[in-house]
Amino acid sequence: MATEVQNRPEQSVASLVGGIVGDVQDLIKQQLALTRKEIEADLRKTQDAASFLFAGLGLMLFGCFALCLMLAHLIHQLTTPAALQASQDPAAIPLWGCYGIVSAILLIGGGALAFAGKKKFDSFNPLPDESAQVLKENIEWIANKK
Repeated sequence: MATEVQNRPEQSVASLVGGIVGDVQDLIKQQLALTRKEIEADLRKTQDAASFLFAGLGLMLFGCFALCLMLAHLIHQLTTPAALQASQDPAAIPLWGCYGIVSAILLIGGGALAFAGKKKFDSFNPLPDESAQVLKENIEWIANKK
């Protein structure tokens, strides 16, 4: 019947506002947890990409060092008289050539690793843009409601 009174106790305004505040606090906690998880996932991706990049740069550094040694040996051979060169080194490849081969391998390998690391960095955004934007909007909404 339409005239029946429902036996539901009326909630006070204070309890309703308290419930809303509690829900907003829970929402912010959940968004902070989501943002933290997103940051942790992005940090793992960043560490993987950085490891490739730094390994490549390290190999390239050693390659540059070997290249400097090669140039020093090349200058030494070019300034040695022809009569002494044939009697001193029985190897098929001169020492400067050996350094050149090693430095080329290190530079190519290091460049490949550095390129792979850069590609990994380009494949994702290390900042939690979406979660941070939603959290910022919620904080602004709460600040404007007061």
